[in-house]
Amino acid sequence: MSAAAPTPGPAPQSTVPADAAAASLPTAGRPARPRWQETLWLLARNPTAAVSGAVLLLIVLVAVFDEALAPSGPNEISVEDRLQSPSPEHPFGTDDLGRDIFSRVILGAAVSLRVGFLAVAFALVIGSLIGLLAGFYGRWVDDVLMRFMDILFAFPAVLLAIAVLAVRGPGAGNTALAIGIVYIPVFARVTRASVLGVREEVYVRASRSVGASDLRLLTRHVLPNAAPPIIVQTSISLAFAVLAEAALSFLGLGTQPPNPSWGLMLAEGRGFIDLAWWLAFFPGMAIFVTVLCFNLLGDGLRDVLDPRQRTLMAGGGR
Repeated sequence: MSAAAPTPGPAPQSTVPADAAAASLPTAGRPARPRWQETLWLLARNPTAAVSGAVLLLIVLVAVFDEALAPSGPNEISVEDRLQSPSPEHPFGTDDLGRDIFSRVILGAAVSLRVGFLAVAFALVIGSLIGLLAGFYGRWVDDVLMRFMDILFAFPAVLLAIAVLAVRGPGAGNTALAIGIVYIPVFARVTRASVLGVREEVYVRASRSVGASDLRLLTRHVLPNAAPPIIVQTSISLAFAVLAEAALSFLGLGTQPPNPSWGLMLAEGRGFIDLAWWLAFFPGMAIFVTVLCFNLLGDGLRDVLDPRQRTLMAGGGR
C-alpha cells in the first residue's frame, strides 16, 4: 500500500518588512524630479548655503523696493540733526549733513547691486562666448582668442578698471563696463576648460556622427553640460564685482555724489571715523555681509553641482 501524501501546511509568511518590499518595487513609472528642483533641495540641506541664499534674497528685495522701504530720501539734509549717533529715530545715525544713514544704506544697495549684476552679466555673456568658441574649435581659434585673454590678464584688475574709467569717465554705468571688462578673461578661461572636457564625450561625438550642426552641438549638448562651473563662477564674481564697485567708488571713480553708494559712503565717512564711527561702519558691514553671502553661496553651489559631491549629498553622505 502506498503511503499517504503529506498534507501541505500553511505557506510560510514573508519576513521582509512592508517598507522594504515597497522600496524594492520598480520605480520606472515614478516621475523623475527635475534637476533644478533637486539642486534647490540639496542647497536647502546645506545650512550655510541656505542661510546665505536667504540673506541675499532679502538684500535683493531691499534693493528692488528701496524707495518704499527707505524712511527718507538719500539727500534730505537736516543740519540740526547732523552727526547723531544711532537712535530709534535714526537706527544707523546721521552723517555730517544730517542725512539718515539707514536710508542711504538701503538706497545704496540698489546702486551697488545694479552695478555688480550688470558687470557680471556683461562678462558672463562675452567671456562665455569666447571660451565656448575657443574650447570647441581649438587650434588657431583657441590660440587667437586665449592669447587676447592673456593680454587682459596681464593687467592688474584694479589698474585695468581705472584705465577704462580714465577713458570713459566716472559714473555707475562706466563702472559696470570697467568691471565687466576685467572679468571677461575669468569667464573665458572657466568656460574653455569646461568645454574641453565636454566636447569629446560620447553623446557629442554621436550627435556629430548623425550630422548635427555646430550650433546645435554647442547649444544643446556642450553648453548645458559645461554650465555648472560657469554658474559657480558667476556667484563668486558677483561678490568681487560688488567689492570692486565699492573700491572704485571709494577712490572717486565709481558712483558720483550725491548718489548713495556703499563705497562712496565709506569714503565720505573716512574723515569722521574718530568722531562718528557709524558713518563708515554700517556701509562697510553692508559690503561685508553681501560679499560673504555671495562667496558662501558659491561654495554651496560648487558642492551641489559637482557630480561626485552631488551623489554623496543625495545619498545622505553629507
